[in-house]
Amino acid sequence: MNKKLLCAALLSGLAVAQTASAQDFDDRWYLTTSAGFNLQDGARETRAAPFGTLGFGKFINQNWSLDGEFNYQNPRFDNQDLLLNPNRPLAGRAQNLNWSQYGVSIDLRRHFVSEGRNWNPYVLAGLGYQRSEEEFDAFPSPNSPGQREDGNLAGKIGGGLQGDLGRVGIRAELAYRLDADDSSVAAPDESWFGDVLASVGFIVPLGPEASEPVADAPPPPAPNCADKDGDGDGVNDCNDRCPNSQAGEAIGPDGCKVNIAIDLKGVNFDFDKATLRPDAVAILNEAVEILKRYPDLRVEVAGHTDLCGKDTYNQSLSQRRAQAVYNYLTSNGIDSGRLAGPNGYGESRPLVQTGQTTPECRSETNRRTELNVQ
Repeated sequence: MNKKLLCAALLSGLAVAQTASAQDFDDRWYLTTSAGFNLQDGARETRAAPFGTLGFGKFINQNWSLDGEFNYQNPRFDNQDLLLNPNRPLAGRAQNLNWSQYGVSIDLRRHFVSEGRNWNPYVLAGLGYQRSEEEFDAFPSPNSPGQREDGNLAGKIGGGLQGDLGRVGIRAELAYRLDADDSSVAAPDESWFGDVLASVGFIVPLGPEASEPVADAPPPPAPNCADKDGDGDGVNDCNDRCPNSQAGEAIGPDGCKVNIAIDLKGVNFDFDKATLRPDAVAILNEAVEILKRYPDLRVEVAGHTDLCGKDTYNQSLSQRRAQAVYNYLTSNGIDSGRLAGPNGYGESRPLVQTGQTTPECRSETNRRTELNVQ
């Protein structure tokens, strides 16, 4: 019968714990209460009895909890020895003698919590004080039954399952309690007793449940660099490897300055002429394409002569030659705002040093027009 009651208590606790959700760490104080059966040590000669507990506790962290608990049980003696002596007077026979036991304990539990599991096993160890009030047959004394009162240390070990039902928690527990009682009347030769405790209990948190922490608002999205052009060079900041480009510089796809040399070699003039030769037109068309490809590029249109003739004449001639190139560029779609000049430098900047008399002074190399990138 005792074994059936024990199994029923444990199985009912397991069934409820299986349906409970996994317990999260809750640092509130809580009340505990439980009921179950105390399978008494056979040396006591008492029957298994129901027992109850009441206590309070707190989770130290997600895996450890500490409880203080009061327990009470009041088992009866079997009285088998009285029943075997039918000739004993009625006053001393089967008097329903009890051995009341109550006490307090401090229990430490180690919970094995696993996320996503709807129950959590645990082990426990406890230490406390247990009080005994043992009734005994004092026949033929008129004060029968007598009563012994004593207190002693008690230790406890065990394990169980704990779940969370929402507002309350639940425990199904099996423990072994060692009671260091060495002055029993019924069992004078015993120095301690070991009882098995099977119980199902509830845990009631105290106070309001902690609110979920409010997550910080996400930072505003960073400005999209693809939409920004910090230095105004026409290349977005994501792709701009040179973020400090200067206005008017020739800029490549990476945002860095491109050293562009607009080669007008071949744009030469006949002696003492300022008209463009047919071979110069093709070269100037290439210059127009380069200027259109880099719309921020600014250039100076500069004209030069060879060393023949007077300085003042050559100055005027170089100015007309620069003007001829300037007019060609603007007539082919290049904005005049991008062109510095035209400027004539006469014979002051020869590329080849020659004599100043004919025929040595006649040099096509020196008779030229240049586009100087600003």
